[in-house]
Amino acid sequence: MIRPHLIAPGLASFPTRTPTLPPATHTCSYALGEREVLLVEPATPDPEEQQAWVEWARGLRSSGRTLVALLATHHHHDHVAGAAFFAQALGLPLWAHEATATRIAVPVERRWREGEELVLDGPVPQRWRMLHTPGHAPGHLCLHEPECRWLVVGDMVASVGTILIAPGEGDMAEYLRQLERLASLNVALALPAHGNPIDRPTDLFRRYLHHRLARERKVLEAVVEGKPEGQRLEEILLRAYEDTPTTLYGIAALSLQAHLDKLVAEGRVVRAGDRYTAGVDA
Repeated sequence: MIRPHLIAPGLASFPTRTPTLPPATHTCSYALGEREVLLVEPATPDPEEQQAWVEWARGLRSSGRTLVALLATHHHHDHVAGAAFFAQALGLPLWAHEATATRIAVPVERRWREGEELVLDGPVPQRWRMLHTPGHAPGHLCLHEPECRWLVVGDMVASVGTILIAPGEGDMAEYLRQLERLASLNVALALPAHGNPIDRPTDLFRRYLHHRLARERKVLEAVVEGKPEGQRLEEILLRAYEDTPTTLYGIAALSLQAHLDKLVAEGRVVRAGDRYTAGVDA
């Protein structure tokens, strides 16, 4: 992967190796701003990668730019593992959403909320609006620059691999609502944490929605057509994910649970112990 990668004036990426889910191997950090610079995703725990990242950041500073802060889109390890090191090495505060701040050990000096705006000074100032987009993670933030039509999307979508909505901290219904919201923004460029910049992001948001809803239909069909006494998750998995390699069944089971939780909340599926049957609204 090219690094640093100058995407546009005032916009660059720096991918580093992280312990992320395959097929992704890296997390992309971003430098936003031409004069004042925000560094998004203090990601890597790898010492060699951390040194390269710090050299990149110091290079921005030595070119006359002012580093403002570090920002984490959410609390997952492949997004914040370098936060403590980078904050100390560069003397920068860490910013995040409140729900991220409560889930990491590194102090968060500013807790951003939905709709707040960050203005980064430069020849053409950038105005980044914070969008709280839970679903993948409770404190997930996207950053939207409406004039440039740029969107930092964190783990809402990726251009390599897919996005896991895990039960517990994930919420499939909320995730789908937020994808709809992002699709409505009509942005020209999305900047994911995993993979290259996405130059037709609305199409990708729609494809993600179509894929998730198609999978949901298969899950519901598997439950409706199952045994009268109900089926366990493992039985539903074999029918709803028959197109998935068995090597990925562990991840698929997490996604399936997120779909089932959504269907139970909507009354379309009923859970009794470890078995699932069709609800009255199925």
